[in-house]
Amino acid sequence: MAAADHLIRSPVLTSLTLFTPAGVLPQAAPLRLAAKRLRALGFDVQVDADALARHQRFGGTDEQRLQALHRVATQAPGIALATRGGYGISRLLDGIDWALMARSVEQGTRWVGQSDLTALFLGLLAHTGAGSWAGPLALDTFARETPDEVTVDCFVEAMSGELEAIGFKTEKGFDGLEVRGTLWGGNLTMVCALAATPHWPKKVRRGVLFLEDVNEHPYRVERQLLQLQQAGVLDAQAAVVLGAFTGWKPSPLDRGYNLKSAVDAVRARTKTPILTGLPFGHVPTHVSLPIGRRATLLVDGRNALIGW
Repeated sequence: MAAADHLIRSPVLTSLTLFTPAGVLPQAAPLRLAAKRLRALGFDVQVDADALARHQRFGGTDEQRLQALHRVATQAPGIALATRGGYGISRLLDGIDWALMARSVEQGTRWVGQSDLTALFLGLLAHTGAGSWAGPLALDTFARETPDEVTVDCFVEAMSGELEAIGFKTEKGFDGLEVRGTLWGGNLTMVCALAATPHWPKKVRRGVLFLEDVNEHPYRVERQLLQLQQAGVLDAQAAVVLGAFTGWKPSPLDRGYNLKSAVDAVRARTKTPILTGLPFGHVPTHVSLPIGRRATLLVDGRNALIGW
């Protein structure tokens, strides 16, 4: 059996466009493989004309990437799936036609991605109230040697409208917790980068904020969480849910300090419950989450559920 043959399903023919809004794609082959596998899942896949454009470390010049974003929004496919993250969305925020983006959502487009796409999705929420999906990036999931089945299944169910909840194991101490609020968040660095800008979702209060990051040592994670706490963001939430924080290397200076130490330090400074264990982030197995949707977080023992 060839790799990823298990992905083949009955055609649903939902239109899906692959686009590159941030970092450059070094090679074309992974994009072709991702497109092939998405077609095997039943999606009617189109690749944006500038998906392989290159300028320095970016997937094209700022103008090229902005035009690609607006082009996809105008076409309003069923799904607009980013090829990868990296860095680059921040350069585009002031030039994005947010009304055009919102119209695409009204027409049925589900914008999907994570990492650097956090800036786009929270900007969309801030300017228009329109929702999006924190989910896989095309190359990170569909160009892997063996795509993760849980990630793929979750994505397919989310895009078909069948996904209504996700469950995960969390730490002890939150049994009986039940909160409701707007589900929002994404990459911690990008969330912090939006603070005090016009692209920050100021209207979100008593929300369920989910966060993840990669290549950030726990002290940097703590520093950014404290920035959000000191800015009043954490205290204004109904709950905070932490996903994966991966790719960092211990330092000889840590002397026992780790991610748990960082989280405990932040917990000591806010009354908002901070849960861990969400399967989301720069890891092979991760769920898809609807940004901007009203959601409920329930905890029974160590079993947590986020439903919408």
